[in-house]
Amino acid sequence: MSNNRDVVNEREGLGRELLGLLKGNIRDYVMYIALVLIFIFFNIQTEGTFLSSRNLSDLIKQTGYVSIIAIGMTVILIIKHIDLSVGYVAGFLGAIAAIMMKGGMSPWVVIPIVLLAGCAIGLYQGILVAKVGVPAFVVTLAGMFIFRGLLSLTTAGTGTIVVDSEGFKNISNGFIPDLPIKSSFHELTLLIGLVAIILVIFSQIKSRKNLRKYNFNVSSLPIAIGKVLFISLIIMVIMWILAGYKGIPWTAVIVGFVLFIYHFMLNKTRLGRYIYGIGGNAEAAELSGVNVKKVTLFAFASVSMLAALGGILYTSRLGSASPQAGLGFELDAIASSYIGGVSVSGGIGRVTNTIIGALVIMSLTNGMNLMGIDVSWQYVVKGVIFVLAVAFDVITRKKSK
Repeated sequence: MSNNRDVVNEREGLGRELLGLLKGNIRDYVMYIALVLIFIFFNIQTEGTFLSSRNLSDLIKQTGYVSIIAIGMTVILIIKHIDLSVGYVAGFLGAIAAIMMKGGMSPWVVIPIVLLAGCAIGLYQGILVAKVGVPAFVVTLAGMFIFRGLLSLTTAGTGTIVVDSEGFKNISNGFIPDLPIKSSFHELTLLIGLVAIILVIFSQIKSRKNLRKYNFNVSSLPIAIGKVLFISLIIMVIMWILAGYKGIPWTAVIVGFVLFIYHFMLNKTRLGRYIYGIGGNAEAAELSGVNVKKVTLFAFASVSMLAALGGILYTSRLGSASPQAGLGFELDAIASSYIGGVSVSGGIGRVTNTIIGALVIMSLTNGMNLMGIDVSWQYVVKGVIFVLAVAFDVITRKKSK
């Protein structure tokens, strides 16, 4: 009898712990739940087409340029600024890349030049904000007009600029090579999935050890195992689906590389601590010896450089540059950041969650396109999702105070 009571008490304890875990991290978990629900909904509505190998691969490639720009936007929003120019910076620099390659330059020479041009644009805007004191909204709104005009001037007379370089087009449209094994599946993709699961397991074990080392509370073993199993299942399902087509797109590799750098920078370096500190309280950070102006310059140079990279990915994907390139990119990036949990009051945000926010935005677009929903209604739906995400963030943060 006592054994049964112990089992019941243990189950009730796990239930309370799980509920407490969900409540304490609701802002982080809700977007993952939303993404899963979106995937299930559209897969049912499209009779399995949404989660087919080819469409999932296309979705990752479509999300690439938004994810890259959104990572930079997250840093800007954390320090309580904004950059409205990133869309047309991406479109303009993507057109510049296309023109240079049209003139015979190698894409591997063009790409570093375009990225440096992005940094220069960001520094120019950052100087106006940090040194001159012009509000970021005004500076970047002006930048939006300027680079929209420059994009129109650049493409005037020619319209769409076609890129002939297959190597450049493969940056967004190509896939990682496979192992020399004859199989109906992409073997290297499955192997990478397995390695990713092993890394997740070791990461969770190391994290628990560090928390215990400094006497922090850790979740119970069953909860921890359940979390690892859930993450591993998601990784393996995605890799299995991708392996059924052509494997992992190069776009995913590029996004993963940029994500790793910025996640490490924000969480493991002094610069990252300064960024969060400035977002939390800029005056206190400055009194603590933080050079707020230099960090602001870095943030603006960073977001414009990533906008340049986003423009490269977009131009590579389409195989051309057009006067319409860049339209609405900044809105998708801002929405991705806020859906990903960036606080409207600054000081809080994770680039890993921003990627989930970008997937939410682009999954809505992809799914509604497959369903044949008019683009006007697509904007309405994305607007509703965006305002609900921000309202949810504000409400949950008020309750946690």
